[in-house]
Amino acid sequence: MRIVIAEDDALLREGLALLLRAEGIDVVATTDGPAAFLAAVDEHKPDVAIVDVRMPPTHTDEGIVAAVEARRRLPGLAVLVLSAYVEQAFATDLLSGGAAGLGYLLKERVGRVEEFLEALHRVAEGGTAVDPEVVGLLLSRNRADNGLDRLSPRERDVLALMAEGLGNTAIAERLVVTEGAVHKHIRSIFAKLDLAPSDRADRRVTAVLRYLEV
Repeated sequence: MRIVIAEDDALLREGLALLLRAEGIDVVATTDGPAAFLAAVDEHKPDVAIVDVRMPPTHTDEGIVAAVEARRRLPGLAVLVLSAYVEQAFATDLLSGGAAGLGYLLKERVGRVEEFLEALHRVAEGGTAVDPEVVGLLLSRNRADNGLDRLSPRERDVLALMAEGLGNTAIAERLVVTEGAVHKHIRSIFAKLDLAPSDRADRRVTAVLRYLEV
C-alpha cells in the first residue's frame, strides 16, 4: 500500500508517517498543503491519500477540494479525510460523489491505533469508513424527514454501523447478535426505506448515503 499524507500540522504529519511505516506501509510522500499534495499524487500515483480537511492558505475546505481533485486526476484513489471535529457539510461534499474507497474520521481516532488502521485498510480495499460521531450527527439531523422514523432502535443501530462501513460479521460482533439477525435487520431496513431488490446499485451504500442525505 502506497500512501501520500497531506497535513499541515507537522507533529501529526510525521507521527502518522512513523505509525504507518512501523506497520510496513509505504509512505511515499508527506505534504503540508493542497498544491504539494496534488503534485505528490501526480508524481507517485499512490493507492491511498490521507488528507486534512483544513489546510493553508485559508484553513477552510482546501483539503476536501484537493481530495476531490485528486480522485478526478487519479480515478480509484482511496481517500481518508481527517478532521479535528465533525464538519457536516464537508462530509456531505466528499461523499456525495459515491462512497467507495472513502473515509471521514475525526483526528482523535488516530490515537486509537487499531481502529484507525482498520479504517485505513477498509478504505484502501474500496470500502467506506465514516466516523461514528459523523454518522450520529447525520442520523439525528435527518431522522424526522427521510423515513428513518420507520426504523426500530435496533435497525437504527445496524444502519449506523453500516454507515461506518462495517460488514455483517463485524456488525454482529459489535451488537453481540448472530449474522442471521443482522441480515434480517438489513432486509427490513431496505424494505422500510423503499430500496427494491431489483435496484442494481449497492443497496447498502444507497441506504447510508441516500437516507443520510449525503
